[in-house]
Amino acid sequence: MHEEYYGFSDKPFSLTPDPKYLYKSESHANAFDLLQYAIRRREGFVVITGDIGTGKTTLCRAILEQLDRKTFTALVLNPFLSEEDLLRVILQDFGVVSREEIKRGRLAGVTKQELIETLNEFLLSLLPLSAGALLIIDEAQNLPRQVLEQIRILSNLETNREKLLQIVLVGQLNLKDLLRSPELRQLDQRVSIRYELKPLTREETANYVAHRLTIAGGGAAVSFAPRALDLVHQYTDGIPRLINLLCDRALLGGYSARTNRISPELVAAAAKGVDLVPSSESIFKRVRRHAAVFAVGAAISAVLSTAITYAVTTIQARVTAGKPAPRPTTQPPASERETTVSAATGMKGTSGPATPPAVDSQAAVEARQANLEPVAAQTKTYSILVGSFRYEPEAVVLIGQLSELGYHTRAGRVSSATRGIWHQVFVGPYKELEMAKQDQSRVRQLPGYADAQLVTQ
Repeated sequence: MHEEYYGFSDKPFSLTPDPKYLYKSESHANAFDLLQYAIRRREGFVVITGDIGTGKTTLCRAILEQLDRKTFTALVLNPFLSEEDLLRVILQDFGVVSREEIKRGRLAGVTKQELIETLNEFLLSLLPLSAGALLIIDEAQNLPRQVLEQIRILSNLETNREKLLQIVLVGQLNLKDLLRSPELRQLDQRVSIRYELKPLTREETANYVAHRLTIAGGGAAVSFAPRALDLVHQYTDGIPRLINLLCDRALLGGYSARTNRISPELVAAAAKGVDLVPSSESIFKRVRRHAAVFAVGAAISAVLSTAITYAVTTIQARVTAGKPAPRPTTQPPASERETTVSAATGMKGTSGPATPPAVDSQAAVEARQANLEPVAAQTKTYSILVGSFRYEPEAVVLIGQLSELGYHTRAGRVSSATRGIWHQVFVGPYKELEMAKQDQSRVRQLPGYADAQLVTQ
C-alpha cells in the first residue's frame, strides 16, 4: 500500500538481508574491508560479531556478491547441524554433490572421515586453477561444541604454503565468550582477525534511512523530519533491524495521514505500535553526556580560578618586589602555613585561618616559578610505533592482534605529498620511559616487528 503511495519500486525497510541495501557506516565499512582483505590474503579464521540486528547477515551476502569466479563459496545459515550434516552442506554448496543426490541418500552411509577426505580432494583440485574456497557460517554462537571442534579440524586442511579453506564465523556477541572457553582454546588461537560490528550513530541513522529510501526509488517522495530521526535513533539505539521495523511502520502511518513528511508524532505512534521504548542504555548515555559536559565546565572553571589566583599573586609580587613586607608579630603554626600555600595554588589543604601569602622579594617569585616549570616536562609521554601500513585493514588487523596480547593500542595517520596516507599503529602511551622500553623489547620479539620504535609525544 504505502510503497505504491510513495512511488517505491521496492520495500525500503524490508527485514530481509538484501545486500544492495547495505549501508557502509564506519563500522560496517571497516568490517567489509577487513573481510575482503582476509579473503584475499587467505588469513585462515575470521570472527565477526555484533549485537542482534546489526546487519551481520547482510554484510556476509554483500561480501559474497563481490567475490570473483575463482572463489568457491559455502554459506551455512543453519548452525543446528551435526558434524556429518555440516560437511554435507559444505560439499553441496561447493558443488561437489547436488541437492538431489543428497535427497536420494547418496551420502547417507558415508563416514565423517570420508566426507573430510572428499572435501580435501576438492580443495586440492582448486590449486592448479589458482582458485580458493570460502566457508561462512552465520549464527555461529549456536554451533554445538563438537561441531566447532570439527571446524577447527577443517582449518588444518592446508599445504606447506597456504590454507586451503578460508573460514568466517559470524555470530552474536556471546560468540567471543564461547570461543574463549577452555575447551575451545585451540580454535580460538587460530583466529587471525576479529571484528565487532557497532550500532549506528545518530548521524549514521539519518544517512541509513536516506540511503534505503534512495535505493528503493523514493528518496525525493518522502522525508523524515530531523526530530523524527532523533526519535528513530532513540527508540532503536542505532540497530538497523529495529530501524527498518520502526520506519516501515512510520511510513504506513504517513500513508494513512496522506503526508509525505514523517513527523516525530508519526514515529512515536509507530514505536508504540511495535512496542519499542527508548532503552535504559540510551537514557543512561544521554545523562552521562550531560554529566560529562557539566564536569568539563566545572573543570574549566576550576582551572580559570586557579589561573586568576596565580596571576593576581604574581602581579602583587612584582609590585612589592624589593620592598619589605609587613610581617606578623607571631609566626603562624605549621598547619596555618600549609593552608596558606594551598590557597595560593588553588588546592584544597588542611583547615585553619586563611592567612594571605606573604611575599618578601623577587627571589620568592622566581622560586615559585622555578617550582612550576617542571610541570610541563611531566606531561611528556612515550609510545611504541609498531608499524605503518598503506591500507587501513592491515593496521586494524595488527591492532586486534596486539589487543589480544594485552597491549593498549591506538591508531594514527600520517599524510605525505609523495607517499599519500599511511596508517600507523602505536602501543601506549606511557608516562614512564622505563616501562615503555620494557614493552618495546617485548613487542620487538613479535615476528615481523623487530624494528618497533620508541617515540616521544
